[in-house]
Amino acid sequence: MSNNLVTKYNIAGPRYTSYPTVPYWDNETFSKEAWKKSFLKTFNESEENKSISLYIHLPFCEQLCTFCGCNKRITKNHKVETPYLESVLKEWQLYIKLLDKRPIINELHLGGGTPTFFSPENLSSLINGIFGLANRAPEASISFEGHPNNTTFKHLETLKALGFNRVSYGVQDYNQNVQKAINRIQPFENVKRVTEQARALGYNSVGHDIIFGLPFQTKAHILHTIERTKELLPDRIAFYSYAHVPWIKGNGQRGFKDSDLPSADEKRAMYEIGKEKLLESGYVEIGMDHFALRTDSLHIAMEEKSMHRNFMGYTNFKTQLMIGLGVSAISDSWSGFAQNLKTVEAYQASIEKNELAVFRGHILNQEDLIIRKHILNLMCSLYTSWSEEEYRLIGIYQIKETLKEMERDELIKIEENSITVLESGRPFVRNVCMAFDLRLQRAKPETQLFSMTI
Repeated sequence: MSNNLVTKYNIAGPRYTSYPTVPYWDNETFSKEAWKKSFLKTFNESEENKSISLYIHLPFCEQLCTFCGCNKRITKNHKVETPYLESVLKEWQLYIKLLDKRPIINELHLGGGTPTFFSPENLSSLINGIFGLANRAPEASISFEGHPNNTTFKHLETLKALGFNRVSYGVQDYNQNVQKAINRIQPFENVKRVTEQARALGYNSVGHDIIFGLPFQTKAHILHTIERTKELLPDRIAFYSYAHVPWIKGNGQRGFKDSDLPSADEKRAMYEIGKEKLLESGYVEIGMDHFALRTDSLHIAMEEKSMHRNFMGYTNFKTQLMIGLGVSAISDSWSGFAQNLKTVEAYQASIEKNELAVFRGHILNQEDLIIRKHILNLMCSLYTSWSEEEYRLIGIYQIKETLKEMERDELIKIEENSITVLESGRPFVRNVCMAFDLRLQRAKPETQLFSMTI
C-alpha cells in the first residue's frame, strides 16, 4: 500500500457501529417516552416473530488494561456482582412489562468489562433470569467475551450448559514488552488452555482479538502473534487497529506516551503483513478488520448476504430490535438509539426507582434511515446502490463528487446507481462511509472526536 495513500486518508473518523454516531445524536429532542414509543413500534411491527437481540454490559475488571476504551469499573471486590446483576434483571423486567408478547431472543452477548469477572453461579442466575421472561430461538447465537487469565473450565462448562455456543478471547499481542505497556500480562498457555477447553465442550465458534498499533509494537511482534495464533486456529479473528482516544474520560489510555505508538505507515504495514499471513492460513476477510474460517457462521452469513453490524460489531443476522442492558449499554430500535447512564451508581439508582436508565439517545429521521442503510451496506458488503428517490433526498450527487478522489486513487468504483469498494480500498472503508455521513459533514468538528482511520 502506498505511504502517500496512508498519509492522505489517515484522518479521524468513526468505526460506524451506528449512524448517526453518538456525538451527533439529537439529544435535545430525545426523551425516554420517545424511546419507549420507538421501541414498542419496532417490536410490534417485527416480521421476525418478535425476535430481538440482547446485549448485556458487565463492567467490572480486576485490573486496568491501558489500551481499553470501554466503560469499566476496576475493583477486586466481588461483592459487587450480586447487586449489579439484580439491577440488570430488574431493568430487563422493566422492558418486558412494556411488551404484550413474550420476546424471542435470536442473539445474546455478554460484553464488558470482563464478563468472566463474575462467578459461574452468578452468570447462571443472570441467564436463567433472562430466559425466564423470554423464549430462545432454535438457532440463537449466544456468546460472551472471556479473559484468558480468569476464564475457568467451570465458566465454560456452566455457560455451555446454559446454551452459549460462541466465545471470544482478547489476545491483543503475545510480546511481553507490549503486554507490559498495556498492563495485560497474558501467556500463550492461558489462551491455549481456554481455547482448547471451549472446543472440547462443544462451542461452535472460538474467536481471538488481535490489535495492531499498540505501544512499542513492531511488525515482528505481529508476525509472532499470528504464528502463535495459527497453532490454535480460532474460527474467527478480529484484527483491528488500536483506537487511541485518551481524551475520553476514564478510559485509562495514559500508561504510555504518544511517541511510544507506531506511526500510521507502520500500523498499515502491520496490518498488511498480518492480513497476508491470515489469508495464507485459510482465513477469509470479513467486512472491516475481521477474518473467519470458511466453516464459521460469520463467513457463511457474509456469503448469504445476511451479515449485520451493530454496537456488538459484526453479527450473523439482523434483528430490528436490540436491547442493551447494564451501565452505558446502548439499545437500537432501528429508528432510534438510547444509551444508559454511564456510572454504576447512577444506573443502579435509576433502576431502583423503577425507571429505565436511559439518559440520551436519538430518533432517526428519513434522511438518517437512508444514510444508515448505505453505511451498513458498505461496512458489511463493501457495496451500496440507491434509488432515484434516495439520490434526491440525501444528495447522492454531492457524495459521489466527494468520493471522486478515492476513485482516482483506484480505491472505489463509482457507477450511476452504485458504489463498490475495491480490494485496494478495503482499508479505507471508514473514509468512504464518511462521505455519506451528512451529520459529520455539517458539524465540521473543531476538536478530535474519533480515533484515526488508519
